[in-house]
Amino acid sequence: MNVAIVGASGAVGQEFLRVLEERNFPIDELRLFGSERSAGRSYTFRGKKITVELLQHDDAFKGVDVAFTSAGAGTSREFAADITKFGAVMIDNSSAFRMDEDVPLVVPEVNAEDALQRPRGIIANPNCTTIQMVVALKAIENLSHIRRVHVSTYQAASGAGAAAMAELHEQYRQIVNGEEPVTVEKFPYQLAYNVIPQIDVFQDNGYTKEEMKMYNETRKIMHSDVQVSATCVRVPALRSHSESIWVETERPVSPEEARKAFAEGEGLVLMDNPEKKEYPMPLFLAGKDPVYVGRIRKDLANENGLAFWIVGDQIKKGAALNAVQIAEYLLKVGNLK
Repeated sequence: MNVAIVGASGAVGQEFLRVLEERNFPIDELRLFGSERSAGRSYTFRGKKITVELLQHDDAFKGVDVAFTSAGAGTSREFAADITKFGAVMIDNSSAFRMDEDVPLVVPEVNAEDALQRPRGIIANPNCTTIQMVVALKAIENLSHIRRVHVSTYQAASGAGAAAMAELHEQYRQIVNGEEPVTVEKFPYQLAYNVIPQIDVFQDNGYTKEEMKMYNETRKIMHSDVQVSATCVRVPALRSHSESIWVETERPVSPEEARKAFAEGEGLVLMDNPEKKEYPMPLFLAGKDPVYVGRIRKDLANENGLAFWIVGDQIKKGAALNAVQIAEYLLKVGNLK
C-alpha cells in the first residue's frame, strides 16, 4: 500500500501523519508533497525521516494507491489529473469537488457506500462543520426523517489553519504585554477576547460561503431534502468546533429516544449530564476522534423540535480522520487495492 500526502506541511497534513500512525494504517511507502515553500522539509513517520517532494506536473504519483490532499482548492483542481491518472484514489480535503455530481462526498458513518462509485477517481472530504453535524444528525434521522435544521457554529481558530492558531496565541500574548497594535492577518478582526460572526465570504443571499456549504453538503451526504439554515461564528478557542443544533423531525422525538440513539450512534459519544455540569467543551476534547453530544432537550417552540450541542475536533474528525476512515472503508471492502 503506497500512500501520498499532498500539503504535508500544513495543519491537516501534519494531522494526517499522526492519524495514519495512530491507526496503524497499512503503508509500504509514504511520500509527502508540498509547495516550493515546504519542499525539502523532513518529517518523521514510524521512526523514518521522509522529505517533502515538490508537487509538480509529472509522473510522481505512479504506483501510489491513495493520495490524501489538503493543499487548497486551487491546488486540488490543478493537480487532480496528475494524481489520479495512474489509478490512485484521491481523497480531497478541499472544497474543489464537493458539489460535483460525479464526485462522492463522504462521511463513513453516514454514507460510506457512496465512496464505491468514483468515476473520476476522486472522493471529496466534506467541510469540517458539516462532517461533525451529519454524524450526529444520522442518529436522529434513523428515528424520524429530519425536515429542518437550524445550526449556529462556534468555530475554533484551527479552522483557518496552523498560522491562524499561532496568531491567536500571539494576540493574547500581545494583549497581556500591552503591545499595540495587535496582529490581525488571518481573521477580519482581532479574535482574542472576541467572536466574529463571519467565516468565509458573504454570498448574495446574505449567508456566507461556509454557511451555504452546510446547507448543500448536508443534503448531498444524507441524500435528503432537509432544509439547513446556519450561522457560522469564529470564536477564540484554539482547536475543536462546537455547534448548537435544532432539528425538526416528522414525528416528535423525545430527549430519551435521542440520548439512546446518540449513545448507540457510530462515531458519537454521549456526554449529557446537566446535574453534574457534564457536557462537551472544546477545551477538553481537542485531539479526540468522536463527535461528542450533550445538552439534549425538547424544543419549547415546536412539538417536533429537538435541541442539542455537539463538539468535535476540526483538524481530526473534521478533516484528516474522516479522510483516513474513508480509505479504511475502501480497504475493508476490497475496493482500494
